[in-house]
Amino acid sequence: MSFPAKKDREVCWGARDRYWECLDKHNIGPDDAVPSACNETKKQFENMCPGQWVKHFNRKRDYIIFKKQLEANGPTPQT
Repeated sequence: MSFPAKKDREVCWGARDRYWECLDKHNIGPDDAVPSACNETKKQFENMCPGQWVKHFNRKRDYIIFKKQLEANGPTPQT
């Protein structure tokens, strides 16, 4: 895989940001289904970014949400 040019990276990051904004607007977490309102932005994100980047960004968002929940609620005890 060749590394995307600066313009292509900016397009990818913009698509990612729009997709994440849609998910945040609908309060979608890591285990929730993507609402139909975000399907178009999801397609754009997946088409504008390399597949490995999509996986990385999705994992990164899940971690960001996990970290925020952990900071807000503290650790949950294991049962």
